[in-house]
Amino acid sequence: MRVGVHINRFNHPGGGPALGAELAAAGAAAEAAGVSWVSVMDHYFQMEFNGGAEDPMLEAYTTLGYLAGRTSTVRLGALVTGVTYRHPGLLAKIATTLDVVSGGRATLGIGAAWYDREHHGLGVPYPPLKERFERLEETLRICLQMWDPENDGPFEGRYYQLAETLCVPAPVSTPHPEIMIGGQGEKKTLRLVAQYADACNLIPSSPEELRHKLEVLRGHCDTVGRDYDSIRKTIAYGAEPVTAGDLDAFTRDIEGYAKLGLDTVILSPRLGETSEWMETFAAPAVERLAGIE
Repeated sequence: MRVGVHINRFNHPGGGPALGAELAAAGAAAEAAGVSWVSVMDHYFQMEFNGGAEDPMLEAYTTLGYLAGRTSTVRLGALVTGVTYRHPGLLAKIATTLDVVSGGRATLGIGAAWYDREHHGLGVPYPPLKERFERLEETLRICLQMWDPENDGPFEGRYYQLAETLCVPAPVSTPHPEIMIGGQGEKKTLRLVAQYADACNLIPSSPEELRHKLEVLRGHCDTVGRDYDSIRKTIAYGAEPVTAGDLDAFTRDIEGYAKLGLDTVILSPRLGETSEWMETFAAPAVERLAGIE
């Protein structure tokens, strides 16, 4: 099992002027530690449970572009890009650009979006949940069409109409950047994973819950004729052992998840200075998980 790290706080004691150097140090420390994935949040306000809207927050894809220039091996992505924030044609170009400048290391993590305060606060339309999922499915179809070198024609959807789906230069990743859908809703999200995604990101509260969600995903795969094993399974893990730095408790907890076919556990440390934590916790976590069958 591999280890990823989700950078989700930017409250460095040095303030904004210190964040560039801290991100560069975090990227270098992640690669030195053997971390396989580094992600950031696609939010404009910090989440309420993580300090609140008044806490610092950086725009995701600008941050990822900076990290692309400061790293060479880790895969990069927004853990869950909010579908409401960018027109899908532009999002496909943004994800392609990240893939090109990183040498093929981009993942398009995406979901239906949820943080109503930042939508209302910044004047971004916030459709009802049903519509957000419908927009998400159209966005996935648009991205796949734009990444298809044989199809640069129009796209006609209910919400989006594109006269041309040109995407030049093409992504470096083949056949296209990985698509990872975040969320674990059983009727809609996991169906979209089965139909469109290369990977999924779940946030289970226990191995038992994860087992159930994966069984639901397998059922959707059977329905649409998808190979369940072709989907990379990841979880976001920010439980007490990570925030407390208790490596032994973390290892014991994660052993229950490891038996279920997980590829990557993505750690969420909720720290303003991630670089030091990479050395003290993430590096030994990589070694521990490498030894788990």
